[in-house]
Amino acid sequence: MSKKIGLHIGGRRFDVDVEDKFANFLHTQMSKDFNMEGNNDIKVLLQAYVRKNHELYVQNQKVEEILVKIED
Repeated sequence: MSKKIGLHIGGRRFDVDVEDKFANFLHTQMSKDFNMEGNNDIKVLLQAYVRKNHELYVQNQKVEEILVKIED
């Protein structure tokens, strides 16, 4: 089963269908980055994209550190 999550960016509404198990997590995360009730300009979208990629970068660095410790 899927759930639809909507977001307004640049005056346009975008809806995405995601699995129920992922939907609550995604909505919570998106609520941290976006105004879920109103419009978001493209700059907000870009900032969220960069922020999430930085989080992924940090997470990958931590995984690499753990792998180095395991290999030693």
